[in-house]
Amino acid sequence: MSRDAIKVLAQNKKARHDYFIEETYEAGIELTGTEVKSVRLGKVNLKDSYASVDNGEVIIKGMHISPYEKGNIFNKDPIRHRRLLLHRHEINKLVGALQQKGYSLIPLQVYLKGSLVKVQLALAKGKKKYDRRADIAERDAKREMARVIKEKNQY
Repeated sequence: MSRDAIKVLAQNKKARHDYFIEETYEAGIELTGTEVKSVRLGKVNLKDSYASVDNGEVIIKGMHISPYEKGNIFNKDPIRHRRLLLHRHEINKLVGALQQKGYSLIPLQVYLKGSLVKVQLALAKGKKKYDRRADIAERDAKREMARVIKEKNQY
């Protein structure tokens, strides 16, 4: 695998449904040895996870990494808080943005970049119920148009 090869291990599909994605960041994640092995096997779940800035550090909460089967005593708590590695200027920018009403820090995906485990974070604003309905209606309309075009091209 080359240095820039990306292999997606887990995605948070619900995030794009529930939030408007304003900006994305790539962050490293602080893991123990058995957690890295478990992540490489794809045993990561981002459902209901979020990140916050505490004491100048970005912490991801609610991310579940299943214990490594051969890890015995070295396994950690599957849903423990983990520190994310970002540059200081990125953290300062996030602190300012998160103080605005309605903004959240949501992990979109966990992936391998070369041999490193990375997390893609999104600065996101929550969607209202009517926004979600509009997105669903727009998606249905596009699907219907594609279907009609495909039917016309067949004749």
